[in-house]
Amino acid sequence: MTTADAVTVPAAVLRSALELYLGLHMAPELSGAEERTAECFADWLAADGYAVTRGIGGHGVAAVLRRGPGPTVLLRAELDALPVTEETGLRYASRVPGAMHACGHDLHLAALAGAARVLARESAPGAGGTIVVVGQPAEETLDGARAMLRDGLYERFGTPDAVLAQHTATLPAGSVAHGLGPLLAGSVAVDAVLHGTGGHAGAPHLTVDPVVAAAAAVLRLQGVVSRETPPAEQAVLTVGRLHAGERSNVVPDHAELGISLRAFGEAALKRMEAAVRRVVTAESEASGCPRPPRFEVVSHAPPLVADAALTEEVRAAHLAALGTGRVTRWAPAAATEDFGWFGPAGAGLHGGSGIRLGYWMLGTVGAARLRAAAQAADGTGAGASVPGNHSPAFAPEVRTALPAGIVAMASAARRVLGGGQIQPRSRASSAA
Repeated sequence: MTTADAVTVPAAVLRSALELYLGLHMAPELSGAEERTAECFADWLAADGYAVTRGIGGHGVAAVLRRGPGPTVLLRAELDALPVTEETGLRYASRVPGAMHACGHDLHLAALAGAARVLARESAPGAGGTIVVVGQPAEETLDGARAMLRDGLYERFGTPDAVLAQHTATLPAGSVAHGLGPLLAGSVAVDAVLHGTGGHAGAPHLTVDPVVAAAAAVLRLQGVVSRETPPAEQAVLTVGRLHAGERSNVVPDHAELGISLRAFGEAALKRMEAAVRRVVTAESEASGCPRPPRFEVVSHAPPLVADAALTEEVRAAHLAALGTGRVTRWAPAAATEDFGWFGPAGAGLHGGSGIRLGYWMLGTVGAARLRAAAQAADGTGAGASVPGNHSPAFAPEVRTALPAGIVAMASAARRVLGGGQIQPRSRASSAA
């Protein structure tokens, strides 16, 4: 691509997208409860001529714009917020107690809305193909993508040739980053319940204390990565929740553990899950618990692997649209999300094993904050570290990040639709 292919954001589009972002940020909705967010997004798309369908897999939105013969590209952003109390001090901070867009989904939505409007209004010669814009619910609980696919997303709106998405990251605002191979880890979340025999804290010999068993399990689980995982293999095990009892003078009858497993391959995740079950069961037996522990897999997401050829095509589009100084490389991160289900990993859900995924990171950190963080790191200043995703202080530099996000999504979509490198799927492959 050349600089002539660069996408610019009309002032009116950018202004409206910023207003949308501010409204979404002030009124976040948690996973599964994104009714107002979905309506705002759907209304925006309908106003631009997209055929909008609501209520897919929960509050999911799908909007279709058919521009003529050509490939089909699906553009996706997430609707949900996190159960985090905002501490940014922004004038437009969340007005919903205990809820915050601490992962940038409001920025994703606003950028996608702006890109969808740019694409709907463009009149470039030969502009064709089909655009499917998706607002996905329940990403933070890792079940929204599968819910939409099980509700017939591809069957109802067409199997795409490529699916594109972007995600905020602690990179310079206005920049994007691409990676090869796994971009984000896959994950499995396991809840475990150890059963004890409750009683009086002053007579522990008459009880079986599940707190002791749970505490021993937490310590022993640390060996799953440090002693059972090859050093060259990246993996993370975190016990993020331990709950037992309500009073200090009562030995409870059960203890609960919430365990997060992350790795860059399904085989590693399966091995770690088996180890968790083995360790917790062994500690339960060692403590003489009256019955075996109960396990439940509460979420699962595959490693996110972008298509290598598509990644290079999209990166070329971003280089032309944003300039070489704002396009960098991304190293794999242990964060996780459920976008992978839209591609080959979800073939069992939608049958589209040949669907290509394009995914990149969108920078959100302003220059002043980056300088302060750098000075703090080298000891020359008193700046604080940059708050990352899921932090109550997470605050994207929206005036720089939003236009870059619109440009990044629109230019990537245009590359798929009209770049000449991405061929439409055949009927046979679409039905495979």
